[in-house]
Amino acid sequence: MSHEELRLHLHDILANARLMTLLQPVLDLVEGRVMGYEALSRGPSNSPLHAPQALFRVAESYGLLSALDWACVRMALKTFAQLNLSGRLFVNLSPGSLLDASFAPDAVLAALTDAGISSNQVVIEITENATALDYGDLRQAVSRLRAAGIEVAIDDLGEGFSSLRLWSELKPAFVKIDKHFIADIHQDPHKVQFVRSIRQLAEGAHSCVIAEGVESPSELAVLKDLGIRYAQGYLIGRPSPVPIRLPPRDVLACLQSGKVSVFPMLHARDGLHVSAGRLVMSAPIVSPMTASQDALELMMQHPDLHALAVVDKGIPVGILHRPALLDRFISLYGRELHGRKPCRDLMDPDPLIVDKATRMTELSELVVKKGKAAFTQGFVITSEGRYLGLGSGFDLMREVTEMQIVAARYANPLSGLPGNVPIQEHMERLLSNEQTFVTAYFDLDQFKPYNDVYGFRRGDDIIQLLARILRESCNPELDFVGHIGGDDFVVLFQSLDWEVLCHGMLARFDRECRALFNPEHVEAGGYRSEDRRGAMAFHALVTLSIGAVLVDPSNFHQYQEVARAASEAKRVAKRIDGSSLFIDQRRTPFGRQLATEEAMPAADCA
Repeated sequence: MSHEELRLHLHDILANARLMTLLQPVLDLVEGRVMGYEALSRGPSNSPLHAPQALFRVAESYGLLSALDWACVRMALKTFAQLNLSGRLFVNLSPGSLLDASFAPDAVLAALTDAGISSNQVVIEITENATALDYGDLRQAVSRLRAAGIEVAIDDLGEGFSSLRLWSELKPAFVKIDKHFIADIHQDPHKVQFVRSIRQLAEGAHSCVIAEGVESPSELAVLKDLGIRYAQGYLIGRPSPVPIRLPPRDVLACLQSGKVSVFPMLHARDGLHVSAGRLVMSAPIVSPMTASQDALELMMQHPDLHALAVVDKGIPVGILHRPALLDRFISLYGRELHGRKPCRDLMDPDPLIVDKATRMTELSELVVKKGKAAFTQGFVITSEGRYLGLGSGFDLMREVTEMQIVAARYANPLSGLPGNVPIQEHMERLLSNEQTFVTAYFDLDQFKPYNDVYGFRRGDDIIQLLARILRESCNPELDFVGHIGGDDFVVLFQSLDWEVLCHGMLARFDRECRALFNPEHVEAGGYRSEDRRGAMAFHALVTLSIGAVLVDPSNFHQYQEVARAASEAKRVAKRIDGSSLFIDQRRTPFGRQLATEEAMPAADCA
């Protein structure tokens, strides 16, 4: 279809209101109810402008974006009212349309009155699709809407560079996290930390967070445990002309479950020596005498560039921040007034400049000391005083976040499993959620004699074998596997078949560890070596003992209580010959409901 045919087709759609509104539910994770719907517009079916991307792209190319936005809003209001839906209606607007005179509060209120919808039911969702934003005008427009009882939301937080500034400037009632940060969040520690940080920022800014793109119960469970209040996505409900009014059963089951998510963790790595060089972003430069209009054109050629360094003979002397430069040219005579001025007249002559060897922790302190400008404008990175590239505040935040995750993990370097601090943190989450769970303490028997006979390297092999068996046997979304140290491990079970899993691990360990003994020792059932007193004695092959405690929240309240009970259960298990499981049931009369099999004797020898 030619450009002219597309233009005529678009005019026909607008003139005859040939738009369709699909509604996607937004779920309240605390109350387990649909709190509202996002309106998503489509062109006529079997039309080249059916897809929203094509529809809005053509409208923008012909200067009809605001007209299309108005048509979409009116159709959304009409559809929402006809379906007699409860809760809030989220309607999308571009920043340009929000500033258009046709969207003045009086006009919006009149449209709401025509549809029979109150102003406090509608949320204007601002989509970031403009190259230059006038934040002052946007603030005024949002203030006028808020005065009329209409709240606003920021869409796709994290997708664009300016979305954080939009949040800061407009102070929206709702902030939507881009679906990229939600997809597979149960497997990505970076995304967990990002979403957690956004929630904390939102609490301070009095905004509510909505997670977009939720497609699996695992993602929903992590979001619930992170304290995210609202969510939308295919798991909850797809966009539809007639959307659901009640959440699906599997979604409600997930929300009502007492299970506590096992957050993903990074593999240990040394982040102490990370420097600013990791953040270097290659970027073009300008000289102090470069005309400002040439700098502007350079920025337009590089839409992802947040700033330009002003460099004189290889030495950085200033920085041009994209929003500041664009603000100069946005006025009616901006190009005539500023276009021929040299960059030295418009640049910030005192940017933050750091050497590539600067440690990340020191760089963070410098950015904080410099103030908000250093975060939004970024900073210049040099090598021995000469320009190397630019760094951004967002990249710095991402890198520091990763370092914090690694530092907080305290992983055991031999097994790669979480150490004491993460073990305690997860157990305290289970206790604070009043979740019934099982703490199983794993310990190797006759391990010292094995080290004496075979050496510490082979001893490490047995420890790594046990770590692998635990990891592969447990449900990673329900069961937390930790390495206390040495040959001591712990599993915090939420799996209902935890007892079956323990027996399977005992059998697998006995079977697989035989490959780590000499054949004659396997045949003899052990070997001779010195005991703790230095006398030669016969020692049996290494076996595995498990002491399990069924933790009922009515009887256990603190981490230390559970740890003591698990240690006692482990000591009892170690008194039993061979690989064994001992279950302490003294303080958990109802705990056995967790198991899927009939009650077994307190001491069970494998």
